[in-house]
Amino acid sequence: MSTPKKKSTGLHNGLVYVSQHWQLYVFFLLPALALTIIFRYIPMGGILIAFERYNPIKGILGSEWVGFKHFQRFLSSPDFLSYLANTLKLSVFGLLWGFPVPILLAFLLNRIESVGVKKKIQLALYLPNFISVIVLCGLVRIFLSVTGPVNLLLGTQINFMTMPEAWRSIYIASGIWQGAGWGSIIYTAALSNASTELKEAAVIDGANIFQQIKAVEWPAIKGTVIIQFIMQAGNIMSIGFEKAYALQTDLNLASSEIISTYVYKRGLIDGDYSFSTAVGLFNTVINVILLVAVNKIVAKMNDGQGL
Repeated sequence: MSTPKKKSTGLHNGLVYVSQHWQLYVFFLLPALALTIIFRYIPMGGILIAFERYNPIKGILGSEWVGFKHFQRFLSSPDFLSYLANTLKLSVFGLLWGFPVPILLAFLLNRIESVGVKKKIQLALYLPNFISVIVLCGLVRIFLSVTGPVNLLLGTQINFMTMPEAWRSIYIASGIWQGAGWGSIIYTAALSNASTELKEAAVIDGANIFQQIKAVEWPAIKGTVIIQFIMQAGNIMSIGFEKAYALQTDLNLASSEIISTYVYKRGLIDGDYSFSTAVGLFNTVINVILLVAVNKIVAKMNDGQGL
């Protein structure tokens, strides 16, 4: 009965110490709070541009208010369904094909007993993550060019980058190659919590690799997998424009023109700030709705456990 008293006493003493030295905590937290407010919350005021006919000279407060005109303009655009479909296809297919790969890599790395060999393989898997997006896109263009290694290997002369039907596969495959190894880190760390005693007992009982994974290793990373899935599924609409824009050509726009690239072109290239802000806000709202919906669905399927 003494243990709860000790814990409550320690908590009370900690609260007393914080209350007596609150200036110290404020001193250390103030810079972080200031930076968060300045660079995260204050820029949110720019959302008002989506409801105005923004004029840089008049500013946000002086521009003409137009309400939901820009949203109606985007939703009634003949290209709206095309951009939305391209974004969803790229995200959903990328999630379906890319999400399991880091998990499988973590399981495979966990089977390697030699520490030296394991570190070398991990180094090779992590390296692509440190390649910049532009360099990666340059490598993809070189490898898939008419005179590139892929065509030389196949004995063909196909310009894959001009094929709309191949662009989505190229985007997803290159993303998996670049990020799967780095993404496996969190699962490898979670696997360290798996009970070695249970694993040894499973081996003694004659369990094969798949049975060991199901009975011992999977329960150790199940919670991590669920959280990662909810976060990635909730960001289905959040595809950065850099890679998509760098891999675009005039001939593959039927597949490569997504909402983020459309926002970039209309906002920064065409200077239609209000319209591009409205499209970006629409994208963000859809993301929030998806995040909440996926979290509720997964929670119902996982005994009420979600984010």
